[in-house]
Amino acid sequence: MDTILKRSWAEPYKMKMVELLKMTTRAQRSRAMKKAGYNTFLLRSEDVYIDLLTDSGTNAMSDRQWSALMLGDEAYAGSKSYYHMENAIQKYYGYKYIVPTHQGRGAENILSKVLIKKGDIIPGNMYFTTTRLHQELAGGKFVDIIVDEAHDPFNEHPFKGNVDLNKLEAVVKKYGAKRIPYVSIATNVNMAGGQPISMKNLKELRAYTQKKNIRIIHDMTRVAENAYFIQQREKGYEKRSIREIVKEICSLTDGATMSAKKDALVNIGGFMATNEWEVFEEARNLVVVYEGLHTYGGLAGRDMEAIAVGIEESLNDHHQRARVGQVEYLGNKMESYGIPIVKPVGGHGVFVDAKSFLPHLTQDDFPAQALAAEIYIESGVRTMERGIVSAGRKPNGEHYYPKLELVRFTVPRRVYTQAHTDVVAEAVAAVFERRKKIKGLRMVYEPKYLRFFQARFEPKV
Repeated sequence: MDTILKRSWAEPYKMKMVELLKMTTRAQRSRAMKKAGYNTFLLRSEDVYIDLLTDSGTNAMSDRQWSALMLGDEAYAGSKSYYHMENAIQKYYGYKYIVPTHQGRGAENILSKVLIKKGDIIPGNMYFTTTRLHQELAGGKFVDIIVDEAHDPFNEHPFKGNVDLNKLEAVVKKYGAKRIPYVSIATNVNMAGGQPISMKNLKELRAYTQKKNIRIIHDMTRVAENAYFIQQREKGYEKRSIREIVKEICSLTDGATMSAKKDALVNIGGFMATNEWEVFEEARNLVVVYEGLHTYGGLAGRDMEAIAVGIEESLNDHHQRARVGQVEYLGNKMESYGIPIVKPVGGHGVFVDAKSFLPHLTQDDFPAQALAAEIYIESGVRTMERGIVSAGRKPNGEHYYPKLELVRFTVPRRVYTQAHTDVVAEAVAAVFERRKKIKGLRMVYEPKYLRFFQARFEPKV
């Protein structure tokens, strides 16, 4: 078995179609970056060579998924495609009631409106941008209860997505269980660097919340990747399939939100799931107001068909090994060049530690934002900031100052080759060699919400 593990692996698919990429010069990229206000979100995709901005909706669908698109039932009410998607979610995830939405944040919006009231407290294993905003808009307050190791980029704890039960107990004692509508649990915590939660920790959390009569709501966007890490790292799960582990994870929670644009391998779509009829009934009413009828929720029938197929494909062991393996390859390549990255390497991307990369800059210089801009100018590789800009502002107007200041190299599923990955690592190494010359940025435009999407910057002199 050890000999097999040491051998090279290859992707469990072959290519039927390619998309031609635009090659640009450094001068062209410098102009494009300036025009975009040094915000990679504002670049035009046609000016990007290798796009690692996000793995959300950027995956390559399979021939089975493309075929499924042709089977889409576009009926306004009672679409059979909805029932195909509902059946897949119930079969593979185990949740009883399903509310389709156009993507994950649609599900977050509805869930927050149903469960959160003004003054509520929502503990969670590190914030995510849209999740926290919806909680705040509904009148709640997020409290971080993730283990301390998650805030240390170089700590190699295998499950940095774990909940610190002592932190949760302190929150419950301070506010009371009745003010906590649910504990928000992400599998493969994005903002921590794509770090998993262990099954052991989740079971302990489940036991605690049952005693306190508190729900667990699951952000399951990357649950299959988390299952892969449990399979590889947690004793007793090495012979369990991804499919079995995912089902067990979901069984330990009361409901979920999902952006199907990640694990489920589609370009658009999501859902809210719950095991509570009363919650489902209210959510089903609200989806009609904000998204669309309860049997399409802002999605075309063809999108729901693709999701049904994508869910099944995402649970294939060979797929997850190749998916996470490509990310690990990129992380190992960067480490070989001495580039400081979050360790262990996460499931959906490599996160470069901008504080260590640019130690001469303070967080008020927006170092991760500056580094993402420099990487694009160097190579045409688009990444994104995950630091002070993404963290946003507190209700009193002050910046949040997260301990992690990261640049995320997010790897889309089934899209790029190993050669692309080598180009990315070499580009970062080139920027690393001239890192002392990189200057910080100042923000010249800031939108009201989720500023990292649309903020604009200028280089400091």
